[in-house]
Parts: sequence; structure tokens; C-alpha cells
Amino acid sequence: MKDTLGDRFMMFFIYSFLILLAVSTLYPFLNALAVSFNQGLDTSKGGVTLWPRVFTLENYKVVFKDDRLMSGFFISVLRTIIGTASAILCTAIFSYGMSKKELMGRKYYMVMCIITMYFGGGLIPTFMLIRNLGLMNSFWVFIIPSLIGVWNMIIFRTFFQGLPNGLEESAKIDGCGNWGTLFRIVLPLSGPVIATLALFTAVYHWNEWFLAGIYISDQNKYPIQTILRQILLSNIVTEQGGGGLDASSLAHMQRAKTITSKSLSMATMIVATLPIICVYPFVQKYFVKGVLVGSLKE
Repeated sequence: MKDTLGDRFMMFFIYSFLILLAVSTLYPFLNALAVSFNQGLDTSKGGVTLWPRVFTLENYKVVFKDDRLMSGFFISVLRTIIGTASAILCTAIFSYGMSKKELMGRKYYMVMCIITMYFGGGLIPTFMLIRNLGLMNSFWVFIIPSLIGVWNMIIFRTFFQGLPNGLEESAKIDGCGNWGTLFRIVLPLSGPVIATLALFTAVYHWNEWFLAGIYISDQNKYPIQTILRQILLSNIVTEQGGGGLDASSLAHMQRAKTITSKSLSMATMIVATLPIICVYPFVQKYFVKGVLVGSLKE
């Protein structure tokens, strides 16, 4: 069956819209990439869009010579790996229990979980709780409060309920308990939902910057995103004389004479953004199946 004129016009409209959407989405990132590779003083003249006009690596040399930035990068990597693995594990265990109809008080627990999605204790009670738990100025303040995500629990629970009952019955006949059934049968079959939720959790841990500003007083323990925010909110070169950088990086900037706060900010942003972007292609194939799991039931 041949396409009609109306079908061709619709396809042209759809593809044109998607191309414009892609360009509007990619342009800010490509512009930041171009500015990060462009000479700072030249960038201040304007006109740099998708390609550096005066190519230089000085911005990245300053970033990688700053011990504080590299320490923040390492903390972000460590936080993302540990936080994602522990959150997925704890949420999966909790969800497996919530998926069992024989669990006493299951509806009550579910209601209590749903309430936490809409109502929180507030910043001050949360601060007091974190302080009483001894998590102030600790790396674990990034990990423990986010071990269980209610929305992720609901998606996991829905997926577990959709698995055939015969799988678990066969496992129990073979002598598997609940833990053995979860780790040997259920989780190996949950690859798409695990990959999707792991990516969302990793993006959260990598991009989150607020907790460090509240609970961490030692700036050497800041993740890269919190340091990036400080750079973006302060004119390091002209207003603070490079006060946000360590001594070696500041000396390098003074020798270069071509670096501005904007070019340095863009370079730092690219360094902070690129690693998490590289993860997407490896889990993209799981998105269609994993993201829509929550809409199959409930």
C-alpha cells in the first residue's frame, strides 16, 4: 500500500519536529562545549556558538590541576557507585516483601509509603534527624537517607507481581527460601527494570548538590556538582581573584591571562556532565520495557 500525500506530509511534519527538538536540546550542551575549548578572553567578545573560535586547552588544564575539583570528582564517582548499588539492592528487597499478598498489614505499609511521597518532615526536622544519626560531615549522608525510593519501590513491586507464580513455587519445591528465590530467580529476571532504575538513581546521585551544602562543612568532602555550583555563583577571576581555586590553579590562571570565570565554569560543567552522559547508551535498550513496567498494573 502506497503512502498518500497526507501520510507523507504527516511524516515530514513529525521528522521536522523531532529534528528541531533534538537541535534545541543539544544546542546548550554543544555551546558549553565550544566555550570550554575557546580562549576565555575571546569568549567574552561574544559570537561563540557551536565551534571554538580560538581553540585552547587552558580551561581544562586549570580544572585538572585543581585538587579540590578532582577530589569532588572522585567523591561523586564513589557516591554514584555506592549509592546506586545500595539503593537498588535495598529497594528491591523491600519491594519483594511488599509484593507478597500474604504479608500482614501490606496495605497499611503501602499507604504509609505513599504518604511520604506527598508529605515530608521539612528541612529543620530532617536536619535534626541527620545530626542525631551522626551523619553530619560524613560521606554516608549521601547514601543512607536515599536507600529506599518509594516510586522505585512501586515499579519494582509491580514488576515482581507480574512474574509467573510458578517460578517461585518451583524454587520453593527445590528448597529455596525467600532470600534464595529473590537472588537466584527474581532479580536475574528483572534486568530491564533494574537497569532503568539504576540509571535514574545514578543520575540523581551524580547531579545532586544540595545535601553537601547543608550537612557537609568540610569543602574537601564536597561532590563535583556542589563545587560547580559555587563556581557558577561566583565570579572567580574578576570579583574574588580566583579564591575558589587552590594555589597552583590560581597561579596557572595568572600565567595564562586568557581564562575567565565563564570559560572555567563551562569546562568544569563538561567534566561534571560527560561521565553520566556516557552511561546512557549502555542502558538505552532497557528503557522501553523498564520505564513502562509501572503502567502495566495498578
